[in-house]
Amino acid sequence: MRLRLPRLGLKLWVGGGLTLALLATALLAPWLAPHSPTAQHLFEGLERPGRAHLLGQDRLGRDILSRILHGTRISVYVGVVTVLLAAGIGTLLGALAGYFRGSLDELLMRLVDIFLAFPGILLAIALMGVLGPSLGNVILALVVMGWVGYARLVRGQVLAARQLDYVTAAQALGARPRRVIARHLLPNVLSPVIVEATFGMAGAILAEAGLSFLGLGVQPPTPSWGSMLNEGRHYLLVAPHLTLFPGFAIMLTILGFNFLGDGLHDLLNPRQRR
Repeated sequence: MRLRLPRLGLKLWVGGGLTLALLATALLAPWLAPHSPTAQHLFEGLERPGRAHLLGQDRLGRDILSRILHGTRISVYVGVVTVLLAAGIGTLLGALAGYFRGSLDELLMRLVDIFLAFPGILLAIALMGVLGPSLGNVILALVVMGWVGYARLVRGQVLAARQLDYVTAAQALGARPRRVIARHLLPNVLSPVIVEATFGMAGAILAEAGLSFLGLGVQPPTPSWGSMLNEGRHYLLVAPHLTLFPGFAIMLTILGFNFLGDGLHDLLNPRQRR
């Protein structure tokens, strides 16, 4: 019998390639960066791209290429940690709500409705205003506003899966709820969670850049794409390269994760398979 592998679409190839390039850049940033991201050369401020500095220099004479490469590490770190925590919390609570239903389901879903009633970015700004700007607080704020999507998704998947025959058979054989959830339900609802996590990475990176742009995220001199945009907007007419290149990095990153999410959705969706 011949095994037929699923055909990978163009979006998955493009998204996977951009994502792998982003991860490789984050890992190798200290070796790829031609200069120190924090070294200042005040007499060379706002220099345009040239041989010595391929993407130019900012107002303090710092190399923009080196700061973008090191900023990749911040974006990847925030995205990965935020998605892991938010997906873990949301998946656990959604599975419990969908399996046990009743008062637990009602309580958790009303809590989800409360969080969804607030615009996500405004809730994150409010939390950052109370807790103070720092990388850890950025992750905490993004997790607080991000777990609800996973909880609702997993709850719906578990509600549908718990009625299937293999779950009923496991319950009839005396399997405990913890075993039914861990061994029979969660492995069969992970596909949409993986797709949602891919889009969540893009959302977390974009949210971190937005908070840093507002001065509520990573603080100087640590390089961040959002803070680089904020610093460069004052010199948009005289030195557009200060905002052009960080903005292009954000665009490519979000585009890569969105393409990867669409490609994984097509690959993992059984209705798309022939």
